[in-house]
Amino acid sequence: MQLEYENKRSEENILSHTNKVKLISATGFNSKNKLIQGDNLSVLKALLEDYNLAEGIDLVYIDPPFATNGQFKMSEGRANTISMSKGDEIAYTDTLIGADFLEYLRERLILIRELMSKKASIYLHIDYKIGHYVKIIMDEVFGRKNFRNDITRIKCNPKNFSRKGFGNIKDLILFYSKTENYTWNEPKMPFTEEEIVKLFKKLTPGGRRYTTIPLHAPGETSNGETGQEWKGKKPPKGRHWRSAPSVLEELDKKGLIEWSATGVPRKMIFADESKGKKMQDIWEFKDPQYPNYPTEKNIYLLEFIINSSSSRGDLVMDAFCGSGTTLIAAQRLERNWIGIDKSEQAIKTSQKRLSEIPQTFFSVFDYDLLKEEALL
Repeated sequence: MQLEYENKRSEENILSHTNKVKLISATGFNSKNKLIQGDNLSVLKALLEDYNLAEGIDLVYIDPPFATNGQFKMSEGRANTISMSKGDEIAYTDTLIGADFLEYLRERLILIRELMSKKASIYLHIDYKIGHYVKIIMDEVFGRKNFRNDITRIKCNPKNFSRKGFGNIKDLILFYSKTENYTWNEPKMPFTEEEIVKLFKKLTPGGRRYTTIPLHAPGETSNGETGQEWKGKKPPKGRHWRSAPSVLEELDKKGLIEWSATGVPRKMIFADESKGKKMQDIWEFKDPQYPNYPTEKNIYLLEFIINSSSSRGDLVMDAFCGSGTTLIAAQRLERNWIGIDKSEQAIKTSQKRLSEIPQTFFSVFDYDLLKEEALL
């Protein structure tokens, strides 16, 4: 299933006829970490062909324009979208709408896909007004089989604006992988005190909270170790022990098995040893109250994504890097990174914030659009 609209280019045309730029180092320092000012379509093509990065990116997060038909400004160091005043600087404009916006995004996604490694994932941040159309574009570019999640992100506190409709406190993140063999580090969220009391109702004599789980699981394996008798008991019909009898014996010696009054064994699980609960598809990472740049996202949101879908030393890319939050999160978590943005204000803000992190090394690139030789 695909969207059809005017001026939709073929993938072959996008890959073979997109102009690339010659990147010019503004720092003279060569680093895996790159902050690049320029139109990301041409920059992506250059990274693909001139920097040998085909299948070299291990994780992508992008927060592209939302087709709002608005202007975003910088005013006295604060970012907002209020109408422009004298002396205010435009951070960036978001004026593409409808099919023009969808094709703009699709072209970039196709190049991003070519840059992604086989273990890579992409998280695309978008809003509820255009997101359902973008989902179809993502299906087309990455394949429906590689769709992983449609994540709801709670972005702010409830508001009481007068409108004929429900209040909007969320946007969405579309999570896709390049292949089925993508990096996945199962994320866990800590239990609240209320959840601990509710889920771990029992107490040891020393006051440790715990609960118990069955020692058997569905599936009958009568010929294997886990189907054998242990302490004179066999697992119930149609089930098998979760561990071999020798392992169960060790657990019992360590006092980690609780026996009921009727002689039924169960494994003890302690609250203070639990890694937490499985993360669901509704996330509450609210935007900063006083952002450095329009659309700046919560740093913990980016750290959560990077921890979940990459490993130390991997290469993370944000092709709409804005204030550099993705890059900062990647730096903190010992990943390499590439950030791209067309806005001079974005690059300045990113550079300043990155420079405040001790021992952060990165190269800054630009290109000269006035020179014909810049277009190869």
